[in-house]
Amino acid sequence: MTAVHHAPTTSGNADSDAETAADDADIRACVRGCAERARAAAAVLATLTRATKDQALLSIADALDAQTERIVAVNDADVRRARQDGTSDGLVDRLTLDAGRIAAIAQAVRDVAALDDPVGDVVRGYRLPNGLDVAQVRVPLGVVGMIYEARPNVTVDAAVLCLKSGNAALLRGSSSAAATNRVLAEVMREALAASEVPVDAIQLVPGDTHDSVTHLMRARGLVDVIIPRGGKGLIERISAEAKVPVIKHLDGNCHVYVDAQVDLGLAVTVTDNAKTQKYSPCNAAESLLVHRAVAPEFL
Repeated sequence: MTAVHHAPTTSGNADSDAETAADDADIRACVRGCAERARAAAAVLATLTRATKDQALLSIADALDAQTERIVAVNDADVRRARQDGTSDGLVDRLTLDAGRIAAIAQAVRDVAALDDPVGDVVRGYRLPNGLDVAQVRVPLGVVGMIYEARPNVTVDAAVLCLKSGNAALLRGSSSAAATNRVLAEVMREALAASEVPVDAIQLVPGDTHDSVTHLMRARGLVDVIIPRGGKGLIERISAEAKVPVIKHLDGNCHVYVDAQVDLGLAVTVTDNAKTQKYSPCNAAESLLVHRAVAPEFL
């Protein structure tokens, strides 16, 4: 018998690999383009006065109120898709925005505007024997990359906290909230367009795959710090793969402590609210500690 050798056909795989490589290069270019624009915006942000930044924040809050119907309509589509995908009720609740929640987000933006400006705050200082004054002063970091899961309210929270502290924000939320995150970013950027704050101080990182996350956290020289917010798996992955500094949390255990000297009625209210207002958030109470002197009466 004569053995017949069939050479493997590779052209199909080669074409697929080439397309994948091209797609990855496009995503990388998009992410780096966002980061470059954020870097330019950060240079301007660092020079702005508190009044300028606060006025921009108030404009964002007003825009969120004014665009509530638009945001809710887009969010409804994300929620319907999540339910069709079999997402748990807890995660769907985190994803959902209604008029009340948007009003609360807008008020939170106003609360941030009312905070003292951290930029230029002197933390500590001293004078050397030779008369030289040395001071530790708070300054903006530059470009902050936020990577987070599920909750679209984080899109606004992260953006406005970065703006208040003079930093440009690169926002990368989860695909489950992609449409909601997009409209929230659009509303905020529209508000900035009428202010002295560069529009590119707030950007949504393009892409709905892990590739965009990878390129964001490896953009050394363009991104100054990555802040992940989400589950343990997300935090561990970013900690292992990031090429830029990471500010992170990991496991946590939220406590409520009831001391001996306490208004028992208020303590009951606080304890109940800390757990039952919402069960799913990461800051919901997980442990209750009660001073032994008041334990019999409180419990």
